[in-house]
Amino acid sequence: MKNDIRPPRSHRVVPAQPTPVPAATPIHRKIILVTSAAFALILVVAVITTTVMVTNQPEASKNHASALRGVNPSSAQAVHPKRGSHKKLTYIAPGIPDPVASIASTAASIVFNASADLTDPRKKDIAMQLVSSAENSSLDWRAQYAYIEDISDGRGYTGGIIGFTSGTHDMLELVSYYAKIAPGNILAKYIPALQKVDGTSSHAGLDTAFVADWKTAAKDPKFQAAQDYERDTVYFNPSVQQAKADGLRALGQFMYYDAIVMHGPGNDGVSFGGIRATAMAKAKTPAQGGDETTYLNAFLAARKAAMLTEAAHDDTSRVDTLQRLFLTQDNLGLNTPLSWKTYGDSYTIN
Repeated sequence: MKNDIRPPRSHRVVPAQPTPVPAATPIHRKIILVTSAAFALILVVAVITTTVMVTNQPEASKNHASALRGVNPSSAQAVHPKRGSHKKLTYIAPGIPDPVASIASTAASIVFNASADLTDPRKKDIAMQLVSSAENSSLDWRAQYAYIEDISDGRGYTGGIIGFTSGTHDMLELVSYYAKIAPGNILAKYIPALQKVDGTSSHAGLDTAFVADWKTAAKDPKFQAAQDYERDTVYFNPSVQQAKADGLRALGQFMYYDAIVMHGPGNDGVSFGGIRATAMAKAKTPAQGGDETTYLNAFLAARKAAMLTEAAHDDTSRVDTLQRLFLTQDNLGLNTPLSWKTYGDSYTIN
């Protein structure tokens, strides 16, 4: 966990001129009247049937209604409805949805897909870039597998794509998992030293050779996979799952993820669990019936207060000019383009 150092032409058919019709006899008029009424009835039935077929397709209707409610049809997991886009269906007859409403629901489905949650590969990559801008002052998060240094924050060495540290156990977990999937790798010999310095800022047993070996290991696809695995298992998956359970969309999911990366997954006042608890004491989550924006403002306030308890986190721009900026823009889906600043540097994702 590294600390803060630094978006065919239409054709109109001209009707043919009508042929004069001879004057009809009374019996003819009756036949014409009955025939016209029957034709009109058939036409009405055909229109109604077509409307039902278009607007009441079982699966499509189910998905469209889910989208309007803010529910992902694939997971059937409720999330808070989008503010300002939750439209009430109107009807032209009992049980027959208005075709306009059907079109609206299709549009809502498209919007929902654009606002996919953070497990969507594109959204996940955006999340990685956002974190990297704060952790490494770069959007190229994949270049950070080889990153390692002591940033003098009392946590020993900080390294990798999300800043695993030798003093907070996650670097030990990472190297141990790497040894499991790649026995005899270049970092395996450092496990005893990492066990000894866990919980401290010490470098004992982790000399300059460790830094060089870390950079060498970063070229190994298995070490990269190990970093991805630990990131997802310890940080990304738990935070996103909790955010979804709280009814949050992609922006809120990212807020949870960024918080757990910096503060860790504990429950004390300055860890992720404590920050969430503080926010929930101020505002209800969407899953509890609260407003999503109100709750996220409370979460960011609690997050910022936790950051300010430590000198190494006194620059709160990753909250102020990144997450709160997107929240102010009502970009709850974390949709591109995105422009923000962290520590005075400007970034854009199109």
